Amino acid sequence: MNTMLRKSVLGIAGLAVAGGLAAGPLNHHEAAPVTGLSEAAVVQADKPDTAKLIPHGVQGAQSKIDLNDEQTANAKAIIAATKKAGLPERAAVISIATSLQESKLENLGHLGDRNDHDSLGLFQQRPSSGWGTPEQITDPEYSTLAFLKGLKQVDGWQDMPLTEAAQTVQVSAYPDAYAQWEQQAADIVAHNWNS
Repeated sequence: MNTMLRKSVLGIAGLAVAGGLAAGPLNHHEAAPVTGLSEAAVVQADKPDTAKLIPHGVQGAQSKIDLNDEQTANAKAIIAATKKAGLPERAAVISIATSLQESKLENLGHLGDRNDHDSLGLFQQRPSSGWGTPEQITDPEYSTLAFLKGLKQVDGWQDMPLTEAAQTVQVSAYPDAYAQWEQQAADIVAHNWNS
């Protein structure tokens, strides 16, 4: 939706607009009916805003994969663990983008010769590096909480670009690779955070 139409929709709904972003979600029960807008414009106004989930904007070209039921369940488990840890949506975006890079949101067991050392689970964490037992690391809640514990130890993670925060926790050989998943991770979080 273009900026002028969005501001018009938000202005009609009586919302404060600052810098192009609404101060809060539309409340359809109290807002006056909006006339003269297409159905598509109303649907777009209801769509979650991912701008707060991507405060620095995406870095570089973005990748996207179609998720199967298992991957979707793992993304929802990451969101639930983030809430359990008392962390904001941005932490879930960083976690999901990290898991998309490390495992494509698949809870990977030992891959034999193709395995990167003894890396396992959604985040490819290693028992030999102190992340936990193989059973713990392949539990989506445990592995997410372990990742988030590492993230919380990164000073200023909330204000860092995603790839920098993820790399500080993961120490990957490909530190910039996390950035390519930021938009899909933000979309997943926006769609599932309140469900």
